[in-house]
Amino acid sequence: MTLKATLLALVATLTLLIAMTEAHSWADCVDWRPNNPNKPGWGAKDGKCFGYARQYPVNSKRRFGDLDSDSPNRHYQQNPKDFTSCSDGRAGREPGAKENYQKQLSKSYGGKFGNMATAVPGQRMCVRWPAKNHAVKDEKDRGVFINMPKKPTTGDLKQSVLMKNTLAKLPYKNCNPIKGDTDHTPCGGCFNLPKDIGPGRYMFQWRWELNPNEWYTSCWDVQVNASKNKSNSNNSTEPAPKKTFATLGDDTNVFSELA
Repeated sequence: MTLKATLLALVATLTLLIAMTEAHSWADCVDWRPNNPNKPGWGAKDGKCFGYARQYPVNSKRRFGDLDSDSPNRHYQQNPKDFTSCSDGRAGREPGAKENYQKQLSKSYGGKFGNMATAVPGQRMCVRWPAKNHAVKDEKDRGVFINMPKKPTTGDLKQSVLMKNTLAKLPYKNCNPIKGDTDHTPCGGCFNLPKDIGPGRYMFQWRWELNPNEWYTSCWDVQVNASKNKSNSNNSTEPAPKKTFATLGDDTNVFSELA
């Protein structure tokens, strides 16, 4: 191999390592409906998405897990000095795409953005995210927190308030492994909405702790409607199997070899 070829290979390797080191995650789909609710899968053939985070670019034609290389990137890292709950495109150590509250739904959902999720009280909901090289054996799984208020919202709540309203804690490394590609590996988890919540628009937050006090969040809304005597594969209100990792709600860790 020539010196030039060697240098090019070295640069490519370093670029890849940097990309892997700086790769951080976000909520890809906030209403993922698996084909098999009893053993959820997170790959494209394992289910379908019915709801997305705010201003999620569904028509970007980007590969699953690639939105961190866009400008603005999708992941948002909070600044410990203020812990802004949802990215406004400015705050944070890594601002990310805008996910702050918009009174007009058309500014966050529909058109070039994904649809807003809808649900009924007690419904089981699943969220999906890309592993971004962090669902590996040598990294500690600090978990994903699903936060939501007890009443409908007309704006984004402070992080201190959301932390008092944690609905579920899910294992981050609950994934469908892709051999040789830990970056685009799909992961996810499920939880039940409270059975006693009233109808209205609720703010939700996906909050992942990568390292101690290093937090990444995604925000979305769910329109909760009054219960109906109709059900589908994702509307079960039966208690989900309890796992040791979850503090509230449930998880779906069926690939424990990654934990």
